[in-house]
Amino acid sequence: MSDKKLAGLWIDGRKAIVVTNHDGQDVSEFELKQIVFADVQHGNSNENAANNVEQTNKSKFFKEIEKVITNSTDLYITGPGTSQEELRNHLLETPQYKNLNIKLGTDSQLSEEQVLEEVKSHFHA
Repeated sequence: MSDKKLAGLWIDGRKAIVVTNHDGQDVSEFELKQIVFADVQHGNSNENAANNVEQTNKSKFFKEIEKVITNSTDLYITGPGTSQEELRNHLLETPQYKNLNIKLGTDSQLSEEQVLEEVKSHFHA
C-alpha cells in the first residue's frame, strides 16, 4: 500500500467520477469519493454569450473537481474525448496543482465500479 495521496477520475464534458485513497489527510483504501456534475446551459441566442457561459461552467466544474482531489500527490485522469487534457491543463495552470504528477488515459463510458478498478489498477493498488 502506497503512503502517497493518490486520486483518479473518469471525466467527460458532463460529469467526473472521482476516486481517491485519502480523505484529505489520511491515506487509506481507494474508494469512490464523489461524482461531480457539470452545469449545462441551453438556449442562448447569442453565440458569444453561449461560449462565455460554457467557459464559466467548465471552470466551475473543474474547481469542484479540485476540491475533491486536494492534497493529492498523483492524479490519473481517463475518459473519452479531450476533457482529460483540458482538466490537466487547467490544473497545471493553477499554482496549487502545478507540481501534481498527472497521467492521462483513454476510456469510453465506465461505471463507478469500473472507474474504481481502473484507478486501483493504474496505481497497482
